[in-house]
Amino acid sequence: MKEVMVMRVINTDEIVPIIEKLAIQACCCLSDNVIDAFKEALIKEESPIGKESLEIIIENSEFARDNMMPCCHDTGMAVVVMEIGQEVCWEGKPLYDQVEEGIRRGYTNGYLRKSVVADPLERLNTNDNTPVVFHPSIVPGDTVKITVMPKGGGSENMGAFRVLLPGAGEEGIIEFVLETVAKAGGNPCPPYIVGVGVGGTMDQCAWMAKKALLRDIGKRNPNPRYAKLEEDLLTAINNTGIGPIGYGGRSTALDVHVEYYGVHITALPVAINFQCNAARQATAVL
Repeated sequence: MKEVMVMRVINTDEIVPIIEKLAIQACCCLSDNVIDAFKEALIKEESPIGKESLEIIIENSEFARDNMMPCCHDTGMAVVVMEIGQEVCWEGKPLYDQVEEGIRRGYTNGYLRKSVVADPLERLNTNDNTPVVFHPSIVPGDTVKITVMPKGGGSENMGAFRVLLPGAGEEGIIEFVLETVAKAGGNPCPPYIVGVGVGGTMDQCAWMAKKALLRDIGKRNPNPRYAKLEEDLLTAINNTGIGPIGYGGRSTALDVHVEYYGVHITALPVAINFQCNAARQATAVL
């Protein structure tokens, strides 16, 4: 007898208050993972002004979390990542519309700065921080994992993409990352996290660089070769001397995360995405 799969039905109304809460939480409450990374950087930092900058960042982060206030005035453009179990069936209003409604409510009811314009050339603010950048994916199971990651302009504007020749290899990747870091300087508000995508197509590569920012600080790529590349890049970036807030020191990056994917034989695409010291994200499972 053929087994009948029972689908879990979720009304899209359910995600609206969840995303509203996540938007506020992300902007106000940096995770222990991030704050602990600041404290570890403070121990290692040699520059007096670098130490002072890290102390201020830690104090600001803890004050914001304790008082539910945004840890940065730039509360970013909302990136919403949703991992949807393949045994989930949606009912109700369109999913994307409800994602936007959740962000709209979060940024309005949380008194978060609205930083999004409807048209890149007309530049008229939507006054509710929509549209959002939405990345849904289908995964095994019957749950839905929702992550809201606000991306501030200072870090997002410093991202870069380049298609290297295959022969450039790891040395070419490191050279491009360091070139991008040198150009960015203190603009992405260090100490930052650097996400690097390698391979795929242009769009896949850029998404991997951003997705890499979701990984916890200190968690290495499971592939030993890419784990070593992460460590080599982290050491090289922290040897640039850019330091906290760009004032000098060894704590330029909290971590480097590299994601990779299969690629056409003719190319070696590399994308870089920065996450500032306000490394904001909040997650819930439905």
